[in-house]
Amino acid sequence: MQGHLIFSFLQEGNGKVSRVIRMGTRKSQLARIQTDSVAGRLRELYPDVHLEIVAMSTIGDKILDTALSKIGEKSLFTKELENALERNEVDIVVHSLKDLPTSLPPGFTIGAILQRENPHDAVVLHPKNAGLTLDSLPERSVIGTSSLRRAAQLKKRFPQLEFENIRGNLNTRLKKLDEKDDYAAIILAAAGLKRMGWESRISQILGPEDCMYAVGQGALAVEVRAQDKDILEMVSVLHHPDTVLQCISERAFLRQLEGGCSVPVAVHTEVKGSMLYLTGAVYSLDGADCLKDTMQTVVEIDNKVSESAQECVHVGVTANSVSSSALEAAEKLGMDLANALLNKGAKDILTTARKLNDAR
Repeated sequence: MQGHLIFSFLQEGNGKVSRVIRMGTRKSQLARIQTDSVAGRLRELYPDVHLEIVAMSTIGDKILDTALSKIGEKSLFTKELENALERNEVDIVVHSLKDLPTSLPPGFTIGAILQRENPHDAVVLHPKNAGLTLDSLPERSVIGTSSLRRAAQLKKRFPQLEFENIRGNLNTRLKKLDEKDDYAAIILAAAGLKRMGWESRISQILGPEDCMYAVGQGALAVEVRAQDKDILEMVSVLHHPDTVLQCISERAFLRQLEGGCSVPVAVHTEVKGSMLYLTGAVYSLDGADCLKDTMQTVVEIDNKVSESAQECVHVGVTANSVSSSALEAAEKLGMDLANALLNKGAKDILTTARKLNDAR
């Protein structure tokens, strides 16, 4: 990792020189929309900065015939983007936070977590099933999902339905649903549908009693080189404190469990006043075995922020603008909840799920 920052400048027609910041993104339509939304925020805050968007394909975008949980690569949607960041080809990268592993490669950090969109999952029905719900669909209806977490929870909650893998970006999955008769419905993140302007396709939002969400779901993250202090400072104004605290507790929970997309782990977090509540669960692949618990902690904002970026990195997130005691409490909450589940036997459930998934 290079220890210096390469500046790019642009001479404008009026003789004014602008700093150029290159933003890396995946090529999918949703990724571009998400990156454009972050770029829009940055342009409002820093009108003199010239932003260039660099789009690229990742492993996860290229391998479309295999379930994500089977590919066995932790950074499916992030590796190529991080390579570009390391080579100074881009200066910041916009991700869906749920795609970012809980441990980032050395030299990288999450410099901003933006306000979370609705983190829940949504049911999108085949047009012929309009007006129905997962409860009222005919028995043995096939539901498409690429997520072990969704399938495990929904198999337990809706045993009369069948669940099959479906891959591809949002556009591809909706096309597969609408143009074929293979699926009665598919399950997608509500946040992605909303950002794409497809809210009208949402038939049902799944609450935590039906399906808890993935770690970081619904939140956008801005990844930067850790030594680029000026860029880190620039993007840090995008941090949304409540979302930061929720996502740090969720990421700490997942990291302590040593979970990933090859095991069913789900969460639900809420900030109420000065309290942060975290519910976390692990499941067997068929949803029959489940360990679930809720814990809470006080995350009062004490206005004491860290002076040093090194002192304030929590599960890959640098948030010097957020109360350091609140950040520490959020991280400890995630670890404590994971340890409580591990003490009840979560390790066995996760190990079995991993082995069964690998054997498929």
